[in-house]
Amino acid sequence: MRRVRLGDGIRFDLTNGETVVCDGERSSDGIRVLSHAHGDHLYREDPGAVICSDVTAALARTRREDTPLERTTHPAVDLHDAGHVPGSRATHITDPDGTTYCYTGDCSTRDRFYLEGFDPNSVDADVLVIEATYGEPEYVLPPQETVEAEIVDWLEDTDDRPVLLFGYTLGRVQELQLLVNRSSRDRLFVTQATERINAVVEDHYDIDFGARRYRDETELGAGDALILPSQTSKLSFVDALVRDADAIKAGFSGWAINDSFQYRGDYDATFPLSDHCDFTELVDVVRGVDPDVVYTQHGSAAELATHLETVEGYEAYPLVRNQRSLGDF
Repeated sequence: MRRVRLGDGIRFDLTNGETVVCDGERSSDGIRVLSHAHGDHLYREDPGAVICSDVTAALARTRREDTPLERTTHPAVDLHDAGHVPGSRATHITDPDGTTYCYTGDCSTRDRFYLEGFDPNSVDADVLVIEATYGEPEYVLPPQETVEAEIVDWLEDTDDRPVLLFGYTLGRVQELQLLVNRSSRDRLFVTQATERINAVVEDHYDIDFGARRYRDETELGAGDALILPSQTSKLSFVDALVRDADAIKAGFSGWAINDSFQYRGDYDATFPLSDHCDFTELVDVVRGVDPDVVYTQHGSAAELATHLETVEGYEAYPLVRNQRSLGDF
């Protein structure tokens, strides 16, 4: 009997009575796994001993100082590069009855910057649990190298004005710093929160972002780039920077393939720079792993499951919170 549940995290009930809990926020039971250190996957209460990469452990300690994390291992659990953000890992689980599971977490198959992409051909799993952030056919992104080149060209074409670049503090912001460094821009500024994340990434990946901390007294001018968290794009201090420094705002996300992303963030320019698989890459992951059963979760889970079943010929189901998987019945 194969049991996969979506409750507090993705839960795999093994035949020996143990449960592997991936990315639970509050669960203290079971074998705990943390795929990466983004806020929507991090624990909210003391997690105790957790299986994760050393990079994710360091980042989690930085982002959750009041709830320290202790790394552990388990013979039933192996980790593979997920290619999403620094330290991200996919989880491979072996049940005592021989059934194997793979939980991708958030993943990307593209090798880029200092990250190795998720390799589905290296994973053998009977049951695959795959993210579905871009799980609909219209979400097909341009080639990585094309997007990177367009961003660098834009940074140079607008060099006569300061730019405000918005992205997630872990992952996207580090990529943006490296792209700024490829351009002709003179100075690169980041927030204190980004500085703390940078310190962990620089230590583990032997990278130097060369960024300075932005302070209240900093005056932005031509050739400057300031990288800010995505959620700040509409705040009053950003409006003041646009007005007083004649700054240009740019947003970066896979959602930028839709025009609505530019309007929602009030950006002057947008670029489809993504840390997730697009639709085509998600399908390629399933083909590469070639499992007996696929469970989709997050984003367009129902749409991806339908495509995998009707077009690709897989037994596929979207995971629904607090409902046991169809494999139980």
